[in-house]
Amino acid sequence: MRLVIAEDLLLLREGLIRLLTATGHEVLAAVDSGPDLIAAVDTHRPDLALIDVRLPPGFRDEGLRAAIEVRARHTPTLPVIILSQYVERTYAAELLADGRGGVGYLLKDRVTDIDAFLDALDRVAAGGTALDPEVVAQIFARNSQDTGLARLTPREHEVLALMAQGLSNSAIAERLVLAPVSVEKHISNLLAKLDLPLTHDTHRRVQAVLTYLNA
Repeated sequence: MRLVIAEDLLLLREGLIRLLTATGHEVLAAVDSGPDLIAAVDTHRPDLALIDVRLPPGFRDEGLRAAIEVRARHTPTLPVIILSQYVERTYAAELLADGRGGVGYLLKDRVTDIDAFLDALDRVAAGGTALDPEVVAQIFARNSQDTGLARLTPREHEVLALMAQGLSNSAIAERLVLAPVSVEKHISNLLAKLDLPLTHDTHRRVQAVLTYLNA
């Protein structure tokens, strides 16, 4: 995979470069500001951008705003993963609002498994989602009154939240101590309630997650 990194902390930036390079990926550019990120994406057209939220000069939400801009500027939409210490709920919701998938939001302090992190990169690059449970919880707290979501049962809410984190059916079954067939049934039901009929198109899962987060 060809990547661009935007991270202002030198040690973390260099650590990401070494990790990604050692696992077979190509880091095309590693920058420390929003404008430099936009320029790097325009120049290199990477497969994925890995971006911190708070970048110079203001250290507020420059990274997220740059992520929104580069996704708007490039077709097909550039997959991005936000890697941050903070949940910036407003801009996170805006980043997800285009409904096209290819979005991740991971919290630095909670990334404890290298294989899971690399799997999240692959999933987002393929158009899926990878969201930390705390990100899901904070965005969902704002959206819990949506009428479509209100039709879901508590168990269907649990399944959809785990889908938002990027878990497969088998992983959801293990997490909730359910039979795989039960998970499939819950997914079929919640897709129907969200007016997203069950098909073999994996993007239906992404659409359901985005409905969950953007309502």
